[in-house]
Amino acid sequence: MTHSLHIDWTACAGRGLCTELLEQLERDEWGYPLATEGAGSNVPIGRRDLPAARDAVALCPLQALSLQRVSP
Repeated sequence: MTHSLHIDWTACAGRGLCTELLEQLERDEWGYPLATEGAGSNVPIGRRDLPAARDAVALCPLQALSLQRVSP
């Protein structure tokens, strides 16, 4: 894991675009993103998925996602 995708659920409207771009996310029954593994608002992102995570952050209409570098 090189990065962590933070989900700000208070800013999210549950549109689900991020869940279409990242296999680490799935939707709950209301459309809000959840990590497929583990719980919480910080989703581990590996190097291979970093471009898709950057796209998800850039395309989020409510800026509810942010990408943070994780120190090794």
